[in-house]
Amino acid sequence: MNKVNINVTKQEKIDNRVNNTGRPVNKKSARQIRLAKQALYNMLNTQFVCGQKFKINNDRTGEYMYVCSDDKDFGSILCAITKQHVCNVQYIGRTKVQGYTFVMGRYINVNINLKEVKFI
Repeated sequence: MNKVNINVTKQEKIDNRVNNTGRPVNKKSARQIRLAKQALYNMLNTQFVCGQKFKINNDRTGEYMYVCSDDKDFGSILCAITKQHVCNVQYIGRTKVQGYTFVMGRYINVNINLKEVKFI
């Protein structure tokens, strides 16, 4: 008797069909709007933590950047042009950064809303 060898090949879906639910996504639904906001806030937070330069209140001369400290907890905000210290950062949230600085011996709170910051 002759033996017959059958080669079995598996077809793989290479066009990402497993992620397609078969219906279009309603971009105006509350869930999609919430997911878009979360993606935006995550992108803003990532840009800030990575040290990308930013401007506050469309200031023409002031460019700032965040620099993380050695212990990776929190760092400080520096002037991007002169590399001078501006303030210390004590809290980084999803859309809010809180810090402090001393001006003429007085403790001053600094709050930065990342939704109002323009990254360069």
